[in-house]
Amino acid sequence: MKISVIITTYNRPDALQLILQSLNDQNDKNFEVVIGDDGSREDTALMIRNMQKICNYKIIHAFQEDRGFRLSRARNLAASLATGEYLIFLDGDCIPRTSFVRAHRMLARRDCIVAGNRILLSEKFTKQVLKYGIKVWLYSYKDWFKAYLKHYIKRLHPFITFPYFHRIRLFNNSWKKVRGCNFALFKDEFIRVNGCDSDFEGWGYEDSDLAVRLIHAGIKIKSGRYATAVLHLWHKENDRTKQEHNLKKLKDRINSRIIKAANGIQELK
Repeated sequence: MKISVIITTYNRPDALQLILQSLNDQNDKNFEVVIGDDGSREDTALMIRNMQKICNYKIIHAFQEDRGFRLSRARNLAASLATGEYLIFLDGDCIPRTSFVRAHRMLARRDCIVAGNRILLSEKFTKQVLKYGIKVWLYSYKDWFKAYLKHYIKRLHPFITFPYFHRIRLFNNSWKKVRGCNFALFKDEFIRVNGCDSDFEGWGYEDSDLAVRLIHAGIKIKSGRYATAVLHLWHKENDRTKQEHNLKKLKDRINSRIIKAANGIQELK
Protein backbone atom coordinates (compact mmCIF):
# COMPACT_ATOMS: atom_id res chain seq x y z
CA MET A 1 0.00 0.00 0.00
CA LYS A 2 1.47 3.33 -1.06
CA ILE A 3 1.15 6.15 1.47
CA SER A 4 0.99 9.89 0.83
CA VAL A 5 2.22 12.11 3.67
CA ILE A 6 0.47 15.47 3.36
CA ILE A 7 2.26 18.36 5.06
CA THR A 8 0.65 21.79 5.31
CA THR A 9 2.91 24.80 5.61
CA TYR A 10 2.97 28.58 5.66
CA ASN A 11 6.21 30.59 5.78
CA ARG A 12 8.21 28.24 8.03
CA PRO A 13 10.84 26.85 5.65
CA ASP A 14 13.25 26.08 8.50
CA ALA A 15 10.71 23.85 10.24
CA LEU A 16 9.56 22.27 6.97
CA GLN A 17 13.14 21.44 6.00
CA LEU A 18 13.67 19.54 9.26
CA ILE A 19 10.45 17.60 8.66
CA LEU A 20 11.58 16.63 5.15
CA GLN A 21 14.96 15.59 6.53
CA SER A 22 13.32 13.45 9.20
CA LEU A 23 11.18 11.72 6.56
CA ASN A 24 14.41 10.81 4.76
CA ASP A 25 15.26 8.66 7.79
CA GLN A 26 11.97 6.76 7.98
CA ASN A 27 12.30 3.00 8.39
CA ASP A 28 9.32 2.58 6.02
CA LYS A 29 10.26 3.92 2.59
CA ASN A 30 7.07 3.31 0.59
CA PHE A 31 5.60 6.80 0.63
CA GLU A 32 5.52 10.14 -1.14
CA VAL A 33 5.17 13.64 0.30
CA VAL A 34 2.70 16.26 -0.89
CA ILE A 35 3.18 19.74 0.56
CA GLY A 36 0.01 21.81 0.85
CA ASP A 37 1.44 25.33 0.77
CA ASP A 38 -0.99 28.04 1.93
CA GLY A 39 0.78 30.84 0.04
CA SER A 40 4.33 30.88 1.44
CA ARG A 41 7.06 33.20 0.18
CA GLU A 42 9.59 32.17 -2.47
CA ASP A 43 12.15 31.00 0.13
CA THR A 44 9.87 28.05 0.91
CA ALA A 45 9.61 27.09 -2.77
CA LEU A 46 13.41 27.35 -3.13
CA MET A 47 13.99 25.10 -0.13
CA ILE A 48 11.49 22.54 -1.46
CA ARG A 49 13.22 22.48 -4.86
CA ASN A 50 16.54 21.80 -3.13
CA MET A 51 15.05 19.02 -1.01
CA GLN A 52 13.45 17.43 -4.07
CA LYS A 53 16.98 16.85 -5.39
CA ILE A 54 18.34 15.10 -2.31
CA CYS A 55 15.45 13.27 -0.65
CA ASN A 56 14.94 9.54 -1.23
CA TYR A 57 11.19 9.96 -1.79
CA LYS A 58 9.03 11.97 -4.17
CA ILE A 59 7.99 15.49 -3.13
CA ILE A 60 5.05 17.30 -4.75
CA HIS A 61 4.61 21.01 -4.06
CA ALA A 62 0.92 22.01 -4.10
CA PHE A 63 0.83 25.81 -3.88
CA GLN A 64 -2.13 28.15 -3.51
CA GLU A 65 -2.18 31.95 -3.33
CA ASP A 66 -1.97 33.68 0.04
CA ARG A 67 -5.53 34.82 0.69
CA GLY A 68 -5.48 34.43 4.44
CA PHE A 69 -5.62 31.27 6.54
CA ARG A 70 -7.00 28.58 4.20
CA LEU A 71 -5.70 25.41 5.78
CA SER A 72 -8.68 23.28 4.76
CA ARG A 73 -8.28 24.16 1.10
CA ALA A 74 -4.52 23.53 1.26
CA ARG A 75 -5.19 20.03 2.62
CA ASN A 76 -7.74 19.36 -0.11
CA LEU A 77 -5.38 20.61 -2.80
CA ALA A 78 -2.58 18.37 -1.58
CA ALA A 79 -4.90 15.37 -1.24
CA SER A 80 -6.16 15.86 -4.79
CA LEU A 81 -2.59 15.43 -6.07
CA ALA A 82 -1.71 12.50 -3.82
CA THR A 83 -1.22 9.15 -5.55
CA GLY A 84 -1.21 7.03 -2.39
CA GLU A 85 -4.11 4.87 -1.24
CA TYR A 86 -3.63 6.06 2.33
CA LEU A 87 -3.21 9.65 3.52
CA ILE A 88 -1.27 10.79 6.59
CA PHE A 89 -1.83 14.45 7.46
CA LEU A 90 0.95 16.33 9.22
CA ASP A 91 1.32 20.00 10.13
CA GLY A 92 4.38 21.93 9.01
CA ASP A 93 5.58 22.42 12.59
CA CYS A 94 5.50 18.75 13.62
CA ILE A 95 8.57 16.55 13.18
CA PRO A 96 7.91 12.81 12.80
CA ARG A 97 10.12 10.22 14.43
CA THR A 98 11.72 7.48 12.32
CA SER A 99 8.90 4.98 12.98
CA PHE A 100 6.09 7.42 12.08
CA VAL A 101 5.10 6.09 8.65
CA ARG A 102 5.51 2.45 9.70
CA ALA A 103 3.35 2.94 12.80
CA HIS A 104 0.58 4.59 10.78
CA ARG A 105 0.74 1.78 8.23
CA MET A 106 0.34 -0.82 10.99
CA LEU A 107 -2.66 1.03 12.43
CA ALA A 108 -4.37 1.62 9.07
CA ARG A 109 -7.80 0.04 8.89
CA ARG A 110 -10.86 0.49 6.70
CA ASP A 111 -13.64 2.63 8.16
CA CYS A 112 -11.26 4.20 10.69
CA ILE A 113 -9.47 7.51 11.05
CA VAL A 114 -6.30 7.23 13.15
CA ALA A 115 -5.96 10.14 15.58
CA GLY A 116 -2.28 10.70 16.34
CA ASN A 117 -0.82 12.87 19.08
CA ARG A 118 2.03 15.30 19.63
CA ILE A 119 4.75 16.16 22.13
CA LEU A 120 5.24 19.89 22.70
CA LEU A 121 8.79 21.24 22.64
CA SER A 122 9.57 24.32 24.71
CA GLU A 123 10.24 27.70 23.13
CA LYS A 124 13.92 27.58 24.14
CA PHE A 125 14.45 24.06 22.82
CA THR A 126 12.59 24.81 19.58
CA LYS A 127 14.90 27.75 18.88
CA GLN A 128 17.93 25.52 19.44
CA VAL A 129 16.55 22.78 17.19
CA LEU A 130 15.88 25.23 14.35
CA LYS A 131 19.13 27.17 14.74
CA TYR A 132 21.44 24.15 14.81
CA GLY A 133 19.34 21.70 12.80
CA ILE A 134 19.28 19.21 15.69
CA LYS A 135 18.08 15.80 14.53
CA VAL A 136 15.62 15.28 17.37
CA TRP A 137 13.83 12.56 15.41
CA LEU A 138 16.88 10.36 16.07
CA TYR A 139 16.88 10.96 19.83
CA SER A 140 16.92 7.92 22.10
CA TYR A 141 14.72 7.59 25.17
CA LYS A 142 17.82 8.53 27.21
CA ASP A 143 18.18 11.75 25.18
CA TRP A 144 14.54 12.62 25.83
CA PHE A 145 14.94 11.91 29.54
CA LYS A 146 17.76 14.49 29.60
CA ALA A 147 15.54 16.92 27.67
CA TYR A 148 12.79 16.35 30.23
CA LEU A 149 15.15 17.18 33.10
CA LYS A 150 16.00 20.46 31.31
CA HIS A 151 12.25 21.23 30.94
CA TYR A 152 12.50 21.07 27.15
CA ILE A 153 9.43 18.80 27.18
CA LYS A 154 6.72 18.28 29.80
CA ARG A 155 5.91 14.60 29.29
CA LEU A 156 7.90 11.42 28.69
CA HIS A 157 5.19 8.76 28.45
CA PRO A 158 4.16 9.57 24.82
CA PHE A 159 7.56 8.21 23.74
CA ILE A 160 6.62 4.75 24.95
CA THR A 161 5.55 2.69 21.92
CA PHE A 162 2.80 0.05 21.90
CA PRO A 163 1.76 -0.12 18.23
CA TYR A 164 0.21 -3.58 18.24
CA PHE A 165 -2.84 -3.30 20.49
CA HIS A 166 -5.38 -2.80 17.71
CA ARG A 167 -8.39 -4.09 19.63
CA ILE A 168 -8.17 -1.52 22.43
CA ARG A 169 -7.49 1.48 20.22
CA LEU A 170 -11.04 2.44 19.24
CA PHE A 171 -12.40 5.59 20.87
CA ASN A 172 -16.09 6.04 21.59
CA ASN A 173 -16.60 8.24 18.51
CA SER A 174 -15.00 11.25 20.18
CA TRP A 175 -14.28 13.85 17.48
CA LYS A 176 -12.26 15.80 20.07
CA LYS A 177 -9.49 13.20 19.82
CA VAL A 178 -8.71 14.14 16.21
CA ARG A 179 -6.02 16.80 15.84
CA GLY A 180 -5.20 18.22 12.45
CA CYS A 181 -1.47 18.04 13.14
CA ASN A 182 -1.42 14.22 12.96
CA PHE A 183 -4.18 12.00 11.56
CA ALA A 184 -4.59 9.40 8.83
CA LEU A 185 -7.24 7.61 6.76
CA PHE A 186 -7.80 5.98 3.38
CA LYS A 187 -8.00 8.45 0.51
CA ASP A 188 -11.30 7.11 -0.82
CA GLU A 189 -12.88 7.61 2.62
CA PHE A 190 -11.54 11.18 2.72
CA ILE A 191 -13.15 11.75 -0.68
CA ARG A 192 -16.38 10.06 0.47
CA VAL A 193 -17.01 13.00 2.82
CA ASN A 194 -15.68 15.48 0.20
CA GLY A 195 -12.54 16.16 2.21
CA CYS A 196 -12.10 19.19 4.43
CA ASP A 197 -14.62 22.03 4.36
CA SER A 198 -12.92 25.03 2.76
CA ASP A 199 -15.61 27.29 4.22
CA PHE A 200 -13.68 27.00 7.48
CA GLU A 201 -11.26 29.89 7.01
CA GLY A 202 -9.14 31.29 9.81
CA TRP A 203 -7.91 29.24 12.74
CA GLY A 204 -10.09 26.71 14.44
CA TYR A 205 -12.16 23.52 14.24
CA GLU A 206 -11.66 22.58 10.58
CA ASP A 207 -10.18 19.26 11.75
CA SER A 208 -13.06 18.73 14.19
CA ASP A 209 -15.58 19.33 11.39
CA LEU A 210 -13.91 16.64 9.28
CA ALA A 211 -14.00 14.21 12.22
CA VAL A 212 -17.70 14.88 12.87
CA ARG A 213 -18.65 14.27 9.24
CA LEU A 214 -16.58 11.07 9.15
CA ILE A 215 -18.41 9.83 12.25
CA HIS A 216 -21.72 10.65 10.54
CA ALA A 217 -20.48 8.50 7.63
CA GLY A 218 -19.83 5.54 9.93
CA ILE A 219 -16.07 6.01 10.29
CA LYS A 220 -14.66 5.12 13.71
CA ILE A 221 -11.98 7.05 15.61
CA LYS A 222 -8.88 4.96 16.28
CA SER A 223 -6.11 6.04 18.66
CA GLY A 224 -2.59 6.55 17.36
CA ARG A 225 -1.18 7.24 20.82
CA TYR A 226 1.91 5.35 21.97
CA ALA A 227 2.82 4.78 18.34
CA THR A 228 2.66 7.91 16.16
CA ALA A 229 3.54 10.88 18.42
CA VAL A 230 5.20 13.77 16.58
CA LEU A 231 7.48 16.52 17.93
CA HIS A 232 5.60 19.81 17.88
CA LEU A 233 7.82 22.87 17.49
CA TRP A 234 6.84 25.86 19.60
CA HIS A 235 5.25 28.85 17.86
CA LYS A 236 3.17 31.86 18.77
CA GLU A 237 -0.58 31.36 18.72
CA ASN A 238 -2.32 31.90 15.41
CA ASP A 239 -4.81 34.71 14.93
CA ARG A 240 -8.03 33.40 16.48
CA THR A 241 -10.46 36.11 15.47
CA LYS A 242 -12.62 33.57 13.60
CA GLN A 243 -12.56 30.95 16.34
CA GLU A 244 -16.07 31.65 17.65
CA HIS A 245 -17.52 31.80 14.13
CA ASN A 246 -15.97 28.42 13.29
CA LEU A 247 -17.11 26.95 16.60
CA LYS A 248 -20.71 27.89 15.81
CA LYS A 249 -20.41 26.17 12.43
CA LEU A 250 -19.01 23.09 14.12
CA LYS A 251 -21.90 22.95 16.62
CA ASP A 252 -24.37 23.19 13.75
CA ARG A 253 -22.57 20.31 12.03
CA ILE A 254 -22.64 18.17 15.17
CA ASN A 255 -26.42 18.59 15.42
CA SER A 256 -26.91 17.65 11.78
CA ARG A 257 -26.38 14.43 9.86
CA ILE A 258 -24.33 16.09 7.15
CA ILE A 259 -21.58 13.92 5.71
CA LYS A 260 -20.22 15.80 2.72
CA ALA A 261 -18.53 19.20 2.82
CA ALA A 262 -20.37 21.76 0.71
CA ASN A 263 -17.06 23.31 -0.34
CA GLY A 264 -14.62 20.45 -0.36
CA ILE A 265 -12.12 18.59 -2.51
CA GLN A 266 -14.59 18.21 -5.39
CA GLU A 267 -15.06 21.99 -5.60
CA LEU A 268 -11.39 22.83 -6.11
CA LYS A 269 -10.84 25.24 -8.99
